[in-house]
Amino acid sequence: MRSGIVAIVGRPNVGKSSLLNALVGQKVSITAPKPQTTRHRIQGVLHGEGGQIVFVDTPGMHRASPKALNKFMNDAASNSLHDVDVALFVVEAGRWTDEDQAVLERLKTVTAPVGLVLNKVDKFSDKHALLPIMEKLAPLRDWAFVMPLSALKGANVNVLAKQLMDRMPEGPPLYPEGQVVSHDLGFTISELVREKLMRSLAQELPYALTVETEALEKEGNLLKASAVIWVEREGQKKIVIGEDGSMLKRIGTTTRRELESMTGGKVFLKLWVRVKEGWTDDPKALTRFGYEG
Repeated sequence: MRSGIVAIVGRPNVGKSSLLNALVGQKVSITAPKPQTTRHRIQGVLHGEGGQIVFVDTPGMHRASPKALNKFMNDAASNSLHDVDVALFVVEAGRWTDEDQAVLERLKTVTAPVGLVLNKVDKFSDKHALLPIMEKLAPLRDWAFVMPLSALKGANVNVLAKQLMDRMPEGPPLYPEGQVVSHDLGFTISELVREKLMRSLAQELPYALTVETEALEKEGNLLKASAVIWVEREGQKKIVIGEDGSMLKRIGTTTRRELESMTGGKVFLKLWVRVKEGWTDDPKALTRFGYEG
């Protein structure tokens, strides 16, 4: 039996969460076309014949910000690199930024093998164009391997999974057979609501909100849940609620439908919006909302 831990790191918006979901074969981490959608370390488990890999999706490493929430996300990503068996450095094929370079610098202290993953290769109609990109990145570090793939289309994802499974050390399973996620249902609900908000709200508002599941109750085939959407200002609260509650209703409906698809039962979901001024820079508030290193 082989088992081990693989950390997935990179700058924001390179497709780390999409890659995790593709590797384990189901939605484990939320996704949105906005940077810093992932705020926590999310674990997803791949069960293979004679082996198991625990993948750790991390917040995108980004430039330093004075806000406590940003420091938490950077620390969460960096701390995920301790005691792993392999680290995956995910970059967007054909695009290298200063933030990619900053992540590369942080990887200098990692003693585990580091594989370079070039994601979003589906954007290249001519795959030969990838060769000079790979040749340019290959000398940046002694990579364990370099893997071009598309998490969105699934191209080469199985090849990567096999490569990683072969590198896992001998050991017992870290999770029971069949368990794919490490987090509980309350966390899943909070993240799904936040995902819908990230996809529906424009500009900076998604970064000023968080979601907290307050209550969960199971009655036969019915799941009753209530969650609070926390924002920093009254003006933001009005936007999240929408005219005559239209935005809040849409977020609740789309989340409920996805939960029903996931659980196979009926879901009653109640959403509230409340204000906690300056929560993104308040360590006590961050701890209350589950942002712990």
